[in-house]
Amino acid sequence: MKRWIGVGLALLLGAAVVVAVVVGNRGGTGTELALVRGVIGSEKKPFFDDPRVQAVFARHGLRVEVDTAGSRQIATAVDLKKYGFAFPSSAPAAEKIKRDQGASRTFAPFSSPMAIATFTPIVDVLTKAGVVRGQILDIKKYLDLVAKGTRWDKLPGNTAYPARKRVLLTTTDLRTSNSAAMYLAIAGYVANSDDVVSTSDQVAKVAADVAPLFLDQGYSETSTEAPFEDYLSLGMGKTPMVVIYEAQYASRLFAADGAIRSDMRLLYPSPTVLSKHTLVPFSAQGTEVGRLLQEDPELGRLAATYGFRTAAPKAFDDMVAKTKAPLPPSLVDVIEPPAYERLEGMITEIDKLYRSGAIGGTS
Repeated sequence: MKRWIGVGLALLLGAAVVVAVVVGNRGGTGTELALVRGVIGSEKKPFFDDPRVQAVFARHGLRVEVDTAGSRQIATAVDLKKYGFAFPSSAPAAEKIKRDQGASRTFAPFSSPMAIATFTPIVDVLTKAGVVRGQILDIKKYLDLVAKGTRWDKLPGNTAYPARKRVLLTTTDLRTSNSAAMYLAIAGYVANSDDVVSTSDQVAKVAADVAPLFLDQGYSETSTEAPFEDYLSLGMGKTPMVVIYEAQYASRLFAADGAIRSDMRLLYPSPTVLSKHTLVPFSAQGTEVGRLLQEDPELGRLAATYGFRTAAPKAFDDMVAKTKAPLPPSLVDVIEPPAYERLEGMITEIDKLYRSGAIGGTS
């Protein structure tokens, strides 16, 4: 009799262990996690891969898996039928997706201003040239330099970086990448007499004016991560100035992983634009992902650790204070990008100029 009682207890204990494991694998909810797949800009992949982020979603019954693509590709070329949400890095791309997919709403849980990763010697040279003031790069004065075909070795007093190539910001491929499109929005605003490009006539003229900013660079990478990694690993000789999202630089500062060295600096173009990471849901689960990203305090804190500015500024401000990062709490000279069709029109016009050989060169 005792032997059977012992066997029974062992069976009951084994069953309890199995139940505990199953429940644990289900996030402690007692129900299966609902799988929701999304397509996102590549700069958000580390955030979504973070086990702490996955754990928050699991507590709400969700298992979130993501694929990456350029924001413009998400809006124009990705088959969205297999996804519960799309999460591009710009509001214009999200608005097109919302319209094309018949979505009823969007979520904008965090943003990142466009910035310029550079080096102290470059800042010093451009300060002497009157292009940089403090942490600000004056886009109008920069465009004047580019229009003259100015080369680094011709800048007055430049002994730190006497390279013979043209003074140009490095960007990604305008045809595929949102960061380059946001830079186009900035340059186009200044070239359009400090006004957002809003008519078809302005599209053609402004595109011709700013095309050398992109075409004279030569080859451009398709992903924003690639030129930033070149900046971090190859230094000033390869990439003296690169257009990035502030979040890329901030996340490495916050991580204190040694990637940002003492000779590295972050500038902000004046004007700049906020890259508003905007989620478009296609299902109930996709909507819940957007709601949690926008409302859950823990996800907001985690987003801030990856350098994103959230709807609650305190999370980002706390990270800046904790790490003593040289990042401004807010930016004043911020403009809106053009509507999707106008921005796309400028990109198309610049691509035509490239294909025709009317403009283009090497830096």
